[in-house]
Amino acid sequence: MPRMQPEPPPDECDVVVIGAGIVGLATARELSRRHEGMRVAVLERDPAIASRQTGQSSGVIHAGIYYEPGSLKARLCVEGARDLYAYCAERGIPAERTGKLIVATREGELPRLDELERRARANGVEGVRMLAGGEIAEVEPHAAGIGALHSPATGTVDFRLVAAAFADDLESRDGSVALACEVRGIDAGGTRVRVEHSRGTTTARALVACAGGSADRLAIATGAPPEPRIVPIRGAYLRLRAGRADLVRANIYPVPDPGLPFLGAHLTRRYDGAVVLGPTALLAGGLAHPETWRLARRHWRAGLTELHHAIRPRGLVAQARRLVPELQPSDFEAGPAGVRAQAVGRDGSLVDDFVVSRTGRCVHVRNAPSPAATAALAIARLIADEVEL
Repeated sequence: MPRMQPEPPPDECDVVVIGAGIVGLATARELSRRHEGMRVAVLERDPAIASRQTGQSSGVIHAGIYYEPGSLKARLCVEGARDLYAYCAERGIPAERTGKLIVATREGELPRLDELERRARANGVEGVRMLAGGEIAEVEPHAAGIGALHSPATGTVDFRLVAAAFADDLESRDGSVALACEVRGIDAGGTRVRVEHSRGTTTARALVACAGGSADRLAIATGAPPEPRIVPIRGAYLRLRAGRADLVRANIYPVPDPGLPFLGAHLTRRYDGAVVLGPTALLAGGLAHPETWRLARRHWRAGLTELHHAIRPRGLVAQARRLVPELQPSDFEAGPAGVRAQAVGRDGSLVDDFVVSRTGRCVHVRNAPSPAATAALAIARLIADEVEL
C-alpha cells in the first residue's frame, strides 16, 4: 500500500528527485546505491507515494512484445522485467508470471500477429510461441480466436509494494522522501540547483525530474524546449463480477490496430485477483496546447469511439466478447480509473518511446508511459548515467 510519512525536506542535498512514483523512487534508489554517502531527497506533491500512475496501473509486468526493436522501450522493458522479478523474489513481494494471450479473431489480424512475434523474438522475449485456434483453450479455456501469440513471461505485481520497497531501500542509505511537497519553481542558473517548494527551499548539486503530468512544465523551467508536451489521458476500467471472474485466467489482449494509438481493450487478472476490462482513453486536459488539438484531429475517429465506450460501456464489452464470447454486459461493473501522462509531439503525434533529456545539471524524464513501471529499475540506471555531479 502507499506509504505515508511526515519527514521534512532537507535544506541541502546532493541530488533532488521530483516525483515519488515508481520511476522516481527507483532512480533515487539507484543513485544512492551507486554513490556511497550521496544524499538523495525525493520531493512528492501528494501525501503518499505511488498515488498516481504507479498506484492506478493494472499491475501488468510486460514482457516486451509490442515495442520496435532497438527502441528504449524494447531494451529497457525486457531488461527491467527480468530485474523486477529478481527484486521481488529477493524482497518477498508477490510477483507471478501469469502469462498473456494476444488473440487474433479475424484473418486480417494474422499478419500483425506475425509481426508481434517477430518483434518479441528480436527483443529477446523468452518463451513466446504461436498458437493455432484450437490451441487457445489450452491456455485460456473460455477465449476464442483463429490464432494467438502466447507470452508466458508476462506477469502481475502490485507496483505500490515495489515502490514502497524502493523507498525503504533509499531511506536505509540515508536518503529521504518528503511528501505533500509540491515544487513551485526551479532555478538552475548557478553552480547548484535551487528548488522552491510548498515546504520551503532545497538546494542540490543536481536534479532529476520524474514528474509525470508536470514533466513538460518543469523541463521548460530549466531551459529545455517545450516539446514534447504532456497530455493527460484518462483511462477507466470495467470490473468483471466475482462470480464470472473464472472466465479469464490471466491476460487476454486483442491484436492492436496500427491505426489507433493504444493497444485496445483487454482483459487483465490483477495482482488482487480482480479481472478488469479496458482501459478507455479520453483526453483529460492540456487543451491550452496546440499539440492537444492536433492529436485530437489526428485520432478523431478513435476519440469518438473512446467517448462512446465511456458513455455506453456496452461497446467496450462488445470488443471483449470477440475474445471471450461467453461474456455479457451484465457481467461487468464500474472499475478503477486514473490519469496517465502521454507526451505528444509538435505535430500531434504520440511520442512512442521513453524520452530522457538533460539541461545542465537537470535530467528530465519527458515521457515514461507503459511499460515504465515494468522497466523502472532499467530506466533508473539510464537516468543515473545522465546525472552530472
